[in-house]
Amino acid sequence: MPLIGVGGVSTARDAYAKIRAGACAVQLYTGLVYGGLSLAARIAEGLEAHLEQDGFQSVSEAVGIGAQDWL
Repeated sequence: MPLIGVGGVSTARDAYAKIRAGACAVQLYTGLVYGGLSLAARIAEGLEAHLEQDGFQSVSEAVGIGAQDWL
């Protein structure tokens, strides 16, 4: 079942935490209001750095990898 991470996403770190917890997509809303339309690009760039640091080639490889941290 696809999960969408919502709420409190204003940085790549926020988005990556939701992805590692099991989200296959992340919703931006309030972050866009305060961060502007360029927020999506900044998060995408930051996600690339997080993925590379952890040795992943794509977001799909990281989905749920940190789910045990939430148990």
